[in-house]
Amino acid sequence: MSESPTPWITNDAVVLGILTVTLGIIFTTASSNNTFLKRFYRIVPSVLLCYFIPALLNTFHIIDGGASQLYFVASRYLLPASLVLLTISINFRELRKLGSKAIIMFLAGTAGIILGAPIALYLVGSVFPDVLHPGGEEVWRGLTTIAGSWIGGGANQTAMYEVFGASSDLFAQMIAVDVLVANLWMGFLLYWSQRPGVIDKWLKADSTPIYELESRLEKQQAGQWLPVTTDRLMILIATGFGITGLSHLLADNIAPFFSENYPQLEKYSLTSSFFWLIILATSFGLILSFTRARKIETYGASKTGSVFLYILVATIGMHMDLGAVLDNPKFFLIGIVWILVHITIMLIVARLIRAPFFFIAVGSQANIGGAASAPIVAAAFSPYLAPVGVLLAVLGYAVGTYGAYICGIILNTIFGYL
Repeated sequence: MSESPTPWITNDAVVLGILTVTLGIIFTTASSNNTFLKRFYRIVPSVLLCYFIPALLNTFHIIDGGASQLYFVASRYLLPASLVLLTISINFRELRKLGSKAIIMFLAGTAGIILGAPIALYLVGSVFPDVLHPGGEEVWRGLTTIAGSWIGGGANQTAMYEVFGASSDLFAQMIAVDVLVANLWMGFLLYWSQRPGVIDKWLKADSTPIYELESRLEKQQAGQWLPVTTDRLMILIATGFGITGLSHLLADNIAPFFSENYPQLEKYSLTSSFFWLIILATSFGLILSFTRARKIETYGASKTGSVFLYILVATIGMHMDLGAVLDNPKFFLIGIVWILVHITIMLIVARLIRAPFFFIAVGSQANIGGAASAPIVAAAFSPYLAPVGVLLAVLGYAVGTYGAYICGIILNTIFGYL
């Protein structure tokens, strides 16, 4: 692998300025009455540009997403704050009416990842036999780390790295496959989140519960928006970041407690501070939704939360290097086939139970993207539905180690003696 060129811009303050100006231009042009721009945004959704323009800046080495701390700041500060502001106005009793299809589609996505790895390796290995043992490595061991990441998260990925003994070089290459393929898939989901009706029609899906929930919540808040004032904005910021700070404080104490006293619970991510941060921020937001605090939605809570999420989208996008596929294209081919198996299984299950595309997108991203991106995809459909993505992502943390381990056993059984 060749050394990457030095990026033009390394100062995070400058990078943040570029990202926010990019977002500002996208949303300004997206709301324009210009005929050409209207036609353009019918084809290319604004949320997709928020994601891919930073990716292009990283790919052409204008910025360096890997060296930047902006994603860390956005995921640790803006993400929990946005979850608080997006969930504080949610009607949880209405949310439950979405039914069991969300869980079914999440589990179908998990099954697609478990089965997709051996199928993808077999298909690609049949055409390119050298991909099975590049440089004497057993590539199936590296695929177990991707399975851990795609079903659960970073903790599950590290667990599979230790359990199945992939080399550090192979692990590094698998991380590149993980990031690029997962981000390309997220871009696809963001694109189709703006036009789900096409896929829903093909699935013969019953999207009524989702549309009814969104309609009811919109009607409940119609005409309730209050003028923007400094004190109201300050209340929003105090609520979002105050609870974020409290969540950090508790997470920084809870995670070490489990790590020291119950290390075996690492497989459930209970020793991860980030896991507890997301759980606590979401939980506090849901608790406040049953109190008078939910009135801050009239101050623009969900809109502010959405702004935070779009900044997070941009920082995620700047980690994608489209040129990385050239480093080892056969590995990326395995990843692409793997994703195709995953979505094929989800589409089959969705067609059988007539689940709308929303459940496919969020169920898939809850597996592959986790808590940092599942609410982004859910919110792309409707800001009111962001908690669905969070709740399913938490489920992914719980089953990640088990699912990835099963995937590893299957891979070992088929390819371990070749």
